[in-house]
Amino acid sequence: MKAVRLHAKGDLRVEEIAAPAAPLPGCVNLAVTAAGICGSDLHNFRTGQWISRSPSVPGHELIGRVTALGAGVADLAPGDRVVADSRFWCGDCPACRAGNHHLCASLGFVGEVCDGGFAEATSLPRRLLHKLPEDLPDEAAVMAEPVAVALHAVRRLRAEAQAPVLIAGCGPIGGLAALVLWAAGHRDIRVADRNAQRLARVCAVTGARPVDLTAASAGADIRFAIEATGSTAALESLLGCMSGGGAIALVGIMHGRIALDPNILVEREVSLIGCHAFRDELPEAIQLLARVAPQARHLIDREITLADVPQAYERLIAGKSEGLKTIIRP
Repeated sequence: MKAVRLHAKGDLRVEEIAAPAAPLPGCVNLAVTAAGICGSDLHNFRTGQWISRSPSVPGHELIGRVTALGAGVADLAPGDRVVADSRFWCGDCPACRAGNHHLCASLGFVGEVCDGGFAEATSLPRRLLHKLPEDLPDEAAVMAEPVAVALHAVRRLRAEAQAPVLIAGCGPIGGLAALVLWAAGHRDIRVADRNAQRLARVCAVTGARPVDLTAASAGADIRFAIEATGSTAALESLLGCMSGGGAIALVGIMHGRIALDPNILVEREVSLIGCHAFRDELPEAIQLLARVAPQARHLIDREITLADVPQAYERLIAGKSEGLKTIIRP
């Protein structure tokens, strides 16, 4: 079968590999119907930070149809349509025993510790799979995992519905956070992004208002913000926008360190909230997408084949996307 594999930092190849063998006990084979390219896929390609096995098939945002069941799997059937949970947790550490699988002491992700969705087929543990409604289009359903990440960040932020929320970055997570806020009834959403086309699309879908990351542009009433760029400069700018008594949810993968004056946090009572992946929001993300599928589909950048993936990486790293999500159709 055809697959995209990461061999090393900067070394991504489209190859012919063997299809998955019969599934192991507790596992399920899938024919992949769609997979999304995530910013963390690009980060791993650029830095090699999370390469734990080589070569590996990336892709932790994936949906597919069941083709075979391993021993002990009785609640799925061939033909069932599912979305994958991206998190590969141990189940035994204190965090896992507390239900915080996203904080697992040895947490890994599909596409890193095991082969992911940038292939015609894959095999995953049953515990990672959630059934999808048949009437939810593939191009919306494949966004369930990043929507779960956005839901988790919005939930951790705890912004009042009437309070303005400033989002730095209209990439997949920032843009989907705007969609989540809009779906929850927030009507004062302010977004900043250097990509004008992507910014305009998010604003058109969510009613958000474009701003610059300055207090003069963003407004003097910002108490809640989401940092979804991974830029330390953007975080510093957000801190300058905060009026006090609120919080910044950090969900971007950061590059570099920040020279932080803690007195800003003390004197303005600003909280910095780390947001890692998601906790148990994936079923909620599926339900949300069933309600906002037309809006989610409008945020798609383009759909591509497996052969197009290396070129798509170059385009996305160069910041040339017009929408939020590039979707692979194996």
